[in-house]
Amino acid sequence: MDLSSLLSSLPQPPSPAQPVTALLSSLSTLIGSCPDSTFLSVVAKLEQLFTSPACGWQLSSANCSPSLEREVELGYLSLTCALIGRCTLPLADDDVSSVVEAEYNAIRPRVKAVNRALIALLGILGKSRAEGGNESERGEIEKEGGGVLARILFTVAPDICVFAVTHFQVAPWSSPSSRADAQEVMRALLGAGAWTDSAHLLVGDRKQREDGQSVGAMGIMGAILDLLQPQLSKESMFRSDAVKLVFSWALLQVTRPDLSQHLPRLLSPSLLLTDHYRPENCILGVRCLHHIVLHTAAADLRQLNRAEVLYQAVFRLLYNSQAQVTQCVLSCLMDLLLVLEKAPSSPASSPSTRAANRHDAVLRLVLTQMEAEHKLALRRVYASALPPLVDRCGIAVCRHMKRLERVILGYLELSDPPDETSRIQTLHTLNRTLKTAWPRVDQKRALQLLRAVLRLLLEVSSDSNLEDSVKQEIFVQSAASIRLLDACSNGTLQCLLLQVDSSHCSPDVLQVLHSATTQTPT
Repeated sequence: MDLSSLLSSLPQPPSPAQPVTALLSSLSTLIGSCPDSTFLSVVAKLEQLFTSPACGWQLSSANCSPSLEREVELGYLSLTCALIGRCTLPLADDDVSSVVEAEYNAIRPRVKAVNRALIALLGILGKSRAEGGNESERGEIEKEGGGVLARILFTVAPDICVFAVTHFQVAPWSSPSSRADAQEVMRALLGAGAWTDSAHLLVGDRKQREDGQSVGAMGIMGAILDLLQPQLSKESMFRSDAVKLVFSWALLQVTRPDLSQHLPRLLSPSLLLTDHYRPENCILGVRCLHHIVLHTAAADLRQLNRAEVLYQAVFRLLYNSQAQVTQCVLSCLMDLLLVLEKAPSSPASSPSTRAANRHDAVLRLVLTQMEAEHKLALRRVYASALPPLVDRCGIAVCRHMKRLERVILGYLELSDPPDETSRIQTLHTLNRTLKTAWPRVDQKRALQLLRAVLRLLLEVSSDSNLEDSVKQEIFVQSAASIRLLDACSNGTLQCLLLQVDSSHCSPDVLQVLHSATTQTPT
């Protein structure tokens, strides 16, 4: 039966809600059972029905009994699921293989048609809700139960949101036009419910919850997780890229304090992502965990030993050889460590004897990895992470002085064009170490470090390929290092540096040495 004959054959019983439920049920059945060859035409007629000026049947449930109101809500949900179900993305055979492009091509026309139909449907619900009386009347309706149209919108919103988010991702199944259409669906959904943004849609309105309102007050985050839950297992998550993208998108939208209530359902999928062999999945998982750490109360994370589980999962990722993964891991660890323990440099943790802790374990492993690392990308990541880690450890860095000295000498020696990131960050590390652990820097160690800094100055000053800004940064940091080294050796190095003249080095180096010997360290 086509749509025209279906509409003309509908009965007209006395109950005002019955035509709506009957029509919605028939439409859902028709959409779900029609062959692919006629699906686009059926959806086009459905869109015409939604946009027709005479389309007032969706309002006929305004004064029906609560039991029939629920039937109407379920009818809209069934219709929405029938439309979206015809655009279900194909699954890969396993987590190693990928979906053939031809399978994505087959569903793209259906996605475009369903996008238009959903926009039309949301336009009806949003317009009808906006016209459902003045603001005070609508407020009373929502306090008493939310209103039929508000509940309908809240019922269909999770499925529509998941569909829109799936198709506005930059992914193999999307195109620029389909992403634009999906963004339009999301805007229509936000506009229909008067949500300010996607975060408001997910977490609801805290003021409404305080006022005792029910519909929309809690947001749809829980409902979205309910939809995704069957696909978030280890066996099925990696067969569909859309699932992990929608999950991570939803998680990253929710912030403190709303994230805590969903914490048990967010940790397991995030940990599964970090444990995957593909770097992109691992990075996504670490980003999710980092977001959880930043937006969850420390007490909630420490409860049930969750923080320790996260630490063990992230710490072992330091053994990987991917620069992007390592960068995400180090950033996450720096925030996670503060949940588990006080920073060694904190005044609150300054007993006469400091026990080794997780900060020491991270610094030890980072230094070990840095010593043997030869990839420039990874060396930059490690060198950039070292200064804040040394700052965090404070005087406890003395435990690692020998290994830290070897790393500093090795990283100052190897060039890193064009920005010399590794060398500049290593100079920052050296300066912070000298300020903190100066009692452990004797004259022999100071001379060794000074030679490395002078060799760096000579090499940089003669390198015509480096930009002036890079050279200037190296000169400034090198001068600071020389001043600190001289202070550690009680001024003995200054006598040696004063013997250097223009016959030994370039004017740039002489200027740096002059600056270092005429200013006191800070």
